[in-house]
Order: sequence, then structure tokens, then C-alpha cells
Amino acid sequence: MSKRLVRREVDLADLPPLIEKQKAELAALAARPEGDIDYSEIPPLTAKFWTDAARGKFYKPIKTSTTVRIDADVLAWLRAQGKGYQSRINAILRREMLAATEKEVGGGFAEESHSDKSGEIGRKHSAALAGASRKR
Repeated sequence: MSKRLVRREVDLADLPPLIEKQKAELAALAARPEGDIDYSEIPPLTAKFWTDAARGKFYKPIKTSTTVRIDADVLAWLRAQGKGYQSRINAILRREMLAATEKEVGGGFAEESHSDKSGEIGRKHSAALAGASRKR
């Protein structure tokens, strides 16, 4: 048995109109008193929960194969760091993308929101890469 992936594009600014059944369900929920809602199986969210919360914890971007032309000395430096040089390239590019996006949006994204290994690698090796690019 094979599973087929179905993708749909939805314009959130122009959603399709609700059908009558959906309108009736929403009206019934809106009319329901707050006291009628059973919260017994939902644990309360404490301040500790919010301090330990991590945004994007399960975020896994889609990878795309591409060909990139990189200066030989930069590639040699990245490979000299050991296995995982492609992940380091990605981490460095992601850090720069997030920094540029932050400037454009005015702080809409933060590097800490991506708690993946590539972000850690990028922060670890960014100073050395900046030094290598200054030598050119």
C-alpha cells in the first residue's frame, strides 16, 4: 500500500466562504457558556512551561540539491574542520539569512528559534569564516 502526498495551496487572505453547516457549528460554539467547557483533562500552563518552551523545536526544512561555486580556500577551510562541511555551509548561510530577515522585518525571527544542530555549527564556526573572508 503506497501513500500519496496531497498538497493544497491556500491563500489565507482570501479563504473560501464557510458552508451553512460550518456557520451553524461556529454559532453553536460561540453561544456555549464558558462554564460548560470541560478542562479537566488539560493540564494548566504554568510560568515554568512558558520559560522552557521552544519555538520551532520540530522544524525540519526541506533539503534541495544544488550546485554552488565556492572559492577554493573557503571550501578547503570548511573541509578541514572535518565531516559535515555541507551542514556547516548551510548553517552559516541560515545564520546570515536570519540576520538579514531580522533587519528587514524588524526582529520577526530569532536565531534561537531554530534549535537544530546546523544553527549550533554555524555559530561555532562563524568567527573563523569571517576571518578567512577578511584575508582575501
